[in-house]
This record gives sequence, structure tokens and C-alpha cells, in this order.
Amino acid sequence: MTFKDLGLSAKVLSAVETAGYETPTPIQEQAIPVALEGRDVLGIAQTGTGKTASFTLPMLTQLETGRARARMPRSLILEPTRELAAQVEQSFLTYGANHKLTIALLIGGVSFAEQNRKLDRGADVLIATPGRLLDHVERGKLMLNGVEILVIDEADRMLDMGFIPDIERICKLIPFTRQTLFFSATMPPEIQRLTDTFLQNPKRIEVARPSSTVENVTQKLVFSSSDSFEKRETLRKLLREPEVKNAIVFCNRKRDVATLYASLQKHGFNAAALHGDMDQYARMATLTSFRDGTVAFLIASDVAARGLDIPDVSHVLNFDVPIHAEDYVHRIGRTGRAGREGHALTIITPADTKAIGAIEKLIALKLEWQGDAPTQEQLEAGARGRRRSSNKRTAPSTVRKAVSAEKQENDTTSPSRPKRRKTEPQPADSPLEQSSVSEVAVQTKPEASPEAAPAADRPEKSPKGAAPSNKQKKKETETSAFGAGGHVPAFLQRPVRISQ
Repeated sequence: MTFKDLGLSAKVLSAVETAGYETPTPIQEQAIPVALEGRDVLGIAQTGTGKTASFTLPMLTQLETGRARARMPRSLILEPTRELAAQVEQSFLTYGANHKLTIALLIGGVSFAEQNRKLDRGADVLIATPGRLLDHVERGKLMLNGVEILVIDEADRMLDMGFIPDIERICKLIPFTRQTLFFSATMPPEIQRLTDTFLQNPKRIEVARPSSTVENVTQKLVFSSSDSFEKRETLRKLLREPEVKNAIVFCNRKRDVATLYASLQKHGFNAAALHGDMDQYARMATLTSFRDGTVAFLIASDVAARGLDIPDVSHVLNFDVPIHAEDYVHRIGRTGRAGREGHALTIITPADTKAIGAIEKLIALKLEWQGDAPTQEQLEAGARGRRRSSNKRTAPSTVRKAVSAEKQENDTTSPSRPKRRKTEPQPADSPLEQSSVSEVAVQTKPEASPEAAPAADRPEKSPKGAAPSNKQKKKETETSAFGAGGHVPAFLQRPVRISQ
């Protein structure tokens, strides 16, 4: 089957031919005819299988007739990240070269004024991230009651980033009679609930089992100790192998991205960093440098794990095992795209055995080791070390203080603690003989020294930080107002004038 058999318009077929594509992918072959019929589509496919073109091409065909009005776009595409939104815009510019459609991109890190000018001219295609889209709606610069086609792309990533409440709010602002195209690589229960709510009798198109990986990507594990220095050395050895032409190295945290980037730069690697704290211009410049080969190694957080189309990435290396097993599927999807051969390597420490088990269960595949597999003793030694460090970190401070206090109490030779007074039988003329047990306990406190200064020579108020005297406590008790504690507001102390 070719693109000519899918029912696309002549303008779209000409642009596809110019781009060099001849045969549609399985998701394109099944989704495009259904989308052209105006039906809702629920597409589930592996990352890198051409999902973007499966909704871009039918949208261009459907939007050839009609015209957009100011601040009322005809179609809306929601993307989880700025990079993915900009990539979809580039796809529309490529496939819509023969069309005169207005495309507006609403993402963060860009001036509102420029985006408002595009909206005022009227946008046929509006590509946006949920947060920036709602900002324009709340400012009164955008109305969604003219949207005919809604596309929700990378829905599982929307779930991970906490955009689902925003998606639900946006869907309620769009006409009920719209056409919805819904695409995701995985289908967790929350996404299934969303599709049941906002899709009307959708055509489910599933070209691969959810959360599966591409077959042409070789996946292997590499063992390393938990020491951060040895782990970075393991990564450098992998990057120096001759078959590694370029690679994306994924870390779980942004601070680890910065640390690893500085380490690779110090050892002479041509690397660049990409994470969510960078401004939009720097992020796009970094991606462009990696795409055109100026930079060989991209150190990134999961901001680069979803949907970024960099065609020729030879290797993906997981410096950190992803926290969520679904992220592993998206990370290794950056290699082996468009039928190319790819390689994915994951560095494993003894602390990662449980996370790897979750990944293998998700993808239904037993991952092999590259080189020598770790022995059971190595894994157990790492686990024991983890438990010992965890016990040291989690010991409550109150327990440590109690143990220290008990030790000092039992230490009778300590000069810092006065010896306890013994409650032995006293002489007959002693006042203790006639007191109760409770009074004996009270009088065990050290008595005042006979050399203490007389009360007249002592100041009325105690120094700052010192405990108040019994005389001061008694005075405060006598002068305190009932119900106001020990403090009387100033307005209650003012004299009351009674008019005659």
C-alpha cells in the first residue's frame, strides 16, 4: 500500500513525495483513512512509528476548505513539551508546503505579544502546551468554540507531567461535535478513563502491544558498583567504544545531568546538556546541534525522552534506571527510528535490581547482560550496604538523644552532672521527717547557696535568656487577665472615661 491509496488530497501527496516518503507505516496505514472519515481515533503504537504524520496528513486534507477567524482556531493539537510542539509545527510546515494555512505555536519561553499577533490573524492549526494555552484563554485572547479537530498527542506523558486536569478543562471548552484524535504509546488506567470520557465511539488502532519496544533495538544491561566515580567511568568506557557514533545519555535528575555533563567535558567528550531548567532558545539550539552532528553526546533528563524525532541516533544509554518503567520504553525509542538499527544500554547498580524487574515485566522481555553478569554475592553485598546506610540515615534524632542521655545518667563519674541526693532517713528534728513522699521528691532540688546576694541587690527583671524567678512568676500570675494568658493588650489598660 502507498500513500495514494489512503485518500489524501493531491497537495498533501505532492508534499509527501517531495519529503521522500513512499510507503506508510502500520499506524499511518490504519489511522489516516479512519481520520478522513471524521471518526474519533484511539491510536496506540510504539514511539518512532510515525504517529505524528498519522494525524498531520489527514488534518491538512480536511483543512483545505474553510477559513479561520480571529482568535478562533479551527484545529488544536496538545503536546506535553515545548520541543515536541515545535517538532509538530515543523511537520506541518513540511507536509503543508502547498497549503496556505496559518499555524500558531503556543509554548512557554516565548513572548505573549508575538503569539497574540498570530491568534489575531486567525489560526487554522493551533499547536500548544496545556499551560500556555490556558494562559491565553484566561487572558481573553483565545476562544475554543470554533475547534473542529482536537489532537491529544503523547497522552501518557501528559499523565506523568500532571496535565490531565488541564486536558479535562480544555476538552470542556471545545464543542461536543468535534473530532478527537488520541495517541499514546502506553495505556495506563487513568488514560483509559480519559478516553472513555471524551471520545465518542472511537476506532481503536493498536499496531503493537502497549508498552512494547521496537524489535530492531538491541537492549542490554551493564553492571557497575554504586560508587558514583566508578559509575561515570563505566559510562566513559561505553562511549569510547568504536560503534558508538552518537548517543543520548539519560539521567533521572537535572542536577545529575549537570554533574555528568561537566565530567564528560573534563574528559574531552563532545557533549551537551538538555534539561527543563534551560530556556527555550538554549534547548532548541542544543537539539539542533545534536541533530546536525555538531554535538556527539546529549546528556538529558526525561524532557528528551518523549516524541523527539532525531532520525539517526546510534545509541541510547541510561545512566540512571528510570523511576517509572514506562519511561524506559520512551527513552530507548529515541534510537532505532524509521527502521534503522539501534542500541540501548542501561547501567545497573545493586540498588537497581527491583526497578529492572519492573521494566522486564512491563516489556515482557528478559534483558541480557553485556560482558560478565554480576554474581549473586555482588548484588547481595550492594543490598546489605544499602540497608546499613539506610539504618544510619533513618535513625530518629530523638532516639539518639535518649541513648546519649541514658549514657550520661548512668555515668556516675561525669563532672558535668551533679550527683543525686539520697533520700535516706533524716534526724528527728529534720523537716523532711514530717513531710509527705511528694514533698520529699520536690525538695530533692539543690538549695540556694547561703552566699547568694540578697533580694534587694538583685534586679527586678531577669537577664535576657535567663529563667524568671519565683517572685516574677507570682507577680505575673496575680496581674494576668482571665482568658488573655500572661499578656494584657494595651487598649485594655487605658483608663475609661465615663461621660456625665
